[in-house]
Amino acid sequence: MEIVSDYSGETIPIQVLKIGINEELYEMYPELKDKRVGLGVSNIVLEYLESTNRFTFTEDKEEIKQKMINQHIASAKGISENKIQVKGNVVLARYFVYIEVYDFSVGEDEEVATSGIEIKQKTILGLQVRFVDAQTGEIITGSGSGEAVTVKKANLLDGIDDIKFNQSTIGISTKKSLETASSRVISKLIKKGIFKQ
Repeated sequence: MEIVSDYSGETIPIQVLKIGINEELYEMYPELKDKRVGLGVSNIVLEYLESTNRFTFTEDKEEIKQKMINQHIASAKGISENKIQVKGNVVLARYFVYIEVYDFSVGEDEEVATSGIEIKQKTILGLQVRFVDAQTGEIITGSGSGEAVTVKKANLLDGIDDIKFNQSTIGISTKKSLETASSRVISKLIKKGIFKQ
């Protein structure tokens, strides 16, 4: 994983959207859906980006934004028990952030030695984080690939059963790929002079 330098300057408002896996991709690679690839991806990116102290986050869920509006209206009409003070205008995102899958594979390597059989099942997941400029539509990307390995051993007399897919490898490879992709896209934003100290 690449590390992004410390920052204490002005933050940029962004909105992290859902992962870019469409039904067409699931039809082409049904194992993506079977293995629940994409679960929690937006949350991992949001958490990583938040830890850099470079961004302010805006809400992307329509139902939450509608609740904010309704609450403000109720407060303004005096029909709520407590008053809500709206502080300035709503902050709009300067960048929309979304994630796309560009690589996914699960492979097995078998190694036979005098001590027994060892099978390694490797899960590789490649993800790309995209920042889209809300005014110009310019895209700035960062890609990362993560891998996780499950190992099963047995002695030669017992043989070995097939390795069952270890669901945690998806989580591990997802986190690794997203941390790399996020740090790469932030590095590009730094080089472009987006962040002001």
